[in-house]
Amino acid sequence: MKNKITVSIADQEYTLVATEDEGYMQKVAQHVDAKVREVLDGAKVSLVDGAVLAALNVADEYFKEVEAAENLRRQLKEYLEEATKMKLELSEAKREIFKLQNKK
Repeated sequence: MKNKITVSIADQEYTLVATEDEGYMQKVAQHVDAKVREVLDGAKVSLVDGAVLAALNVADEYFKEVEAAENLRRQLKEYLEEATKMKLELSEAKREIFKLQNKK
């Protein structure tokens, strides 16, 4: 079901239509508002330029987070592979111990 939500970004009202709930969309709009205001407060630029610069900042954050997530996935995969290898070595060591105990 689609929800119709009115949000305010940089003192401009926008009506959004989204499948997400209103609370989520308000959270997203507040984030965008903060990013646009951050740019507008720091520079003498138009609202359009401020929105573009804010979008660039958000895209930069997004790509850095995607890269960080990929690094974590890679690291987790390595840990899992190492754990699997250690389990095999442990299993082999247990078999060897069992063989040695049964030779007595």
